[in-house]
Amino acid sequence: MRARIESDLKSALKAGEKRRVGTLRLLLSSLQNERIGAGRELTDGEIEAVIRRAVKQRRESIDQYTKGGREDLARAEAEELALLEAYLPAGLSDSEVEAEIRSAVERAEARMQANLVDVFDHVYAEPTETLRAQRAELERELQAGAETARG
Repeated sequence: MRARIESDLKSALKAGEKRRVGTLRLLLSSLQNERIGAGRELTDGEIEAVIRRAVKQRRESIDQYTKGGREDLARAEAEELALLEAYLPAGLSDSEVEAEIRSAVERAEARMQANLVDVFDHVYAEPTETLRAQRAELERELQAGAETARG
């Protein structure tokens, strides 16, 4: 994956795409720092984790810039976000994930809080990094919904 990023950086340099060049250089710098910290070459999973952190930072920045009325900076961050997301594997859509979870709940006849762990283990027998992140987010949402329903 690193080779693809480096190749894309060369293409962006040749095409004069300043935003793309800057974003890819920052990403490669983050990957290099992570590699040095690990003391070895990074696996694709570790590279994906670094990209996910960069994506999360961009999303948080967009939120802060929007709240601060700096739409110009929010747009710039959104462009960088789109560039970074291109390096992440495509995940399931939210509706597909929700349908899988609902189906699993019905099959397992799970009760909200008590059986959520069993349901998610059944749905994602061997979760990838992408599915783990989606699963964690949905677990938080469902737990918050269950607490709201009880309260």
